[in-house]
Amino acid sequence: MDSRTTTTVTTTAVQIATVGSEQDHDLSAEFAFDPADSVAVTMTLQTPSGPVHWTFARELLVEGQYEPCGEGDVHVWPCLSPSGEAVVIVELESPAGETLLQFPTRAVQDFVTASLEAVPLGQEKVDVDSWIEQLLTEGPAAA
Repeated sequence: MDSRTTTTVTTTAVQIATVGSEQDHDLSAEFAFDPADSVAVTMTLQTPSGPVHWTFARELLVEGQYEPCGEGDVHVWPCLSPSGEAVVIVELESPAGETLLQFPTRAVQDFVTASLEAVPLGQEKVDVDSWIEQLLTEGPAAA
């Protein structure tokens, strides 16, 4: 398999609620995993004002299905929905506020399984030299 051209993508519906909000909003979301950047996943939320992209460590989805994890802007933990269904909560924090996203556990498990089949844990490759070169030539906003 040529990891430079293979991308594993799964799409699922998501329940979104802003922290402190009384009303939930239905949005669609897509998780994407590219073996060329095997330590990360990108979540794209389709919002009324356009797509919003968050890239974070794949390990957060792997671990967050079973126990709370994450430091910084992204936290993930298992939970039960009000109807008793197993869900995975993804909390995103930014200067603009916090958002809680509720994903069906099965959708997260299917995505994580597909990403682990593409690149098993411990076999991720990180090209630190290229990353540093990109930082030095394009600046931190491009990284």
